[in-house]
Formats: sequence, C-alpha cells, structure tokens
Amino acid sequence: MLDWVDIVVRSFIFLITLFLLTKWFLGKKQLSQLSFFEYVTGITIGSIAAEVTMGLERNIMHGLISMSIWSLVPFAIGLVSLKSKKVRDFAEGKARIIIKDGKIMEDNLKKERYTIDELLEQLRNKNVFEVSDVEYAVLEPNGHLSVLLKKENQPLTAKDLQIKVAPIKEPQTVIMDGNILDEPLSNRGLNRGWLNEELDKAGVSLDNVFLAQVDSYGQLTMDLYDDKIQVPSPQEKPLLLASLKKCQADLEMFALQTESKDAQRAYNKNADRLTHIINKLKPMLHV
Repeated sequence: MLDWVDIVVRSFIFLITLFLLTKWFLGKKQLSQLSFFEYVTGITIGSIAAEVTMGLERNIMHGLISMSIWSLVPFAIGLVSLKSKKVRDFAEGKARIIIKDGKIMEDNLKKERYTIDELLEQLRNKNVFEVSDVEYAVLEPNGHLSVLLKKENQPLTAKDLQIKVAPIKEPQTVIMDGNILDEPLSNRGLNRGWLNEELDKAGVSLDNVFLAQVDSYGQLTMDLYDDKIQVPSPQEKPLLLASLKKCQADLEMFALQTESKDAQRAYNKNADRLTHIINKLKPMLHV
C-alpha cells in the first residue's frame, strides 16, 4: 500500500476511534469541566493517535489497544468514584474555601497555587469588586470560583419582598423556519387550528415566520423573516385584567346607584371578592 494511502486510512480509523472514545469517555463534559486526570488522559490518547497515524512502521493495532487502555482506566476510575468520595477527591480534586465572611483564606490560596491577582480577576468576572462584599467563595475542582455575596449585597427577589409571582413553564417552539412543529403544540395542549387563528389575528402568514414560541401563559410570540413588519404584542393578559377591573368597577357603581340595602350589600360583597381575585391574579396578568 502506498504511504499516503496508508496515512489516509490510518487517519480515518483513528479519527473515528477518537470520536467514539471521547464521546464514551467524556460524555457531555466541556474542556473546562475536565479533571486533571481526564485532561492528561485526553492529551495522551491524542498523542498516541498522532504517533501511530504518521509512524508507518508502527502497528496500527498496538495503537488501538493503547488508546483503549487509556480510555478504559479513566472510565473504570469514574465508575468507582461514583461510590467513593475518597477516590473522587483524588481523581477529580475537591473544592476549597478561598473567602469566608469577607476574609481571604491565604493558606488555602497558597495550597491551590492561586495568586491574589487571579482571585481578583475571577471576582471581577462575577461583577464583584470588593472582597468584603463576599460571604463565601469556593474554588471548584474545575478552576471556577463560586461566589455567595453577603445578604445585604444580594439583589432583592420577589420572595424578599413577599410578592407572589406566577409559575413559569418552559416556552415551546411551535414554528421554525416557516414549518409548524406539532409535538411542542400538543405538549401545551394546543393544535394547528389555534395556531392558525393566532397568526390570522396578528395578520401574519406562516411562510413569513422564522420562529414562533408559546410562552408560559399560552401567548404566541413571533420573529419574522421581514424585520420591517411590526408584530403586535399579545394582548390576552392586559385585556383579561382590564375586563376584571371593569367588572369590579361596575359592581361598585351599581352599589352606589341602587337604593336597596340588600342589593348594595350584595354588590359591595361581590366587588370585594373580585378585588381579592384581581390582586391574586395580578402577578400572572402583569405585563
């Protein structure tokens, strides 16, 4: 066999082998998520593949066997580490506290061979510019810094303000590249008839829709191929809220207009009930 043909064949064999071993060995991990052991193993497997690919005098089977061993050993260690924290800490490393109660743990910083400049850079990447604002910071095994700000420096949440908010459902993409996706529609309990009706309301043709999604409230939002066309915002929630407020105002007006005490009490009672309902629904209907 000609040398260049041999190299082409070897390259394809090792390319496929590397792809399969990497997919099996690393799964969905990104490069930044690899442990030191996995990183070294990946480099070694790549070096073996390159050496056997270009070294025509080398036996291709020897290279495949070596790559398989270098893949099987980390895989076995990974299985053992699932049940043993000691093995997991040894193979993958463990998190170390770097900042506690606004104080830098210098000894831990030295153990990780981490400079103060690197620490400050990591903090700035998380929009933290003062160490004293940090309650807790942990250097993870993959090198990322996890930061918990002190309570007074954390942004306010709806829970802090004791405000009830509506639960959020996963948005479903129902149109992509002008094609209707039936499965996401059925996941939200909708059908093509509803979708076509919503498109008619917006005055948009299916062919002009690049992307359309149903949000957690069942409203359709669209992105069109023609960006010059302005798609009206969904009005279901504002209309429903306005209708409820109108009904509540009508009940109060009826109570003022009637001369019957019983009727006044009934109108006021129902107006108060509707006010209570509106207050509960406001987080869901707010836009």
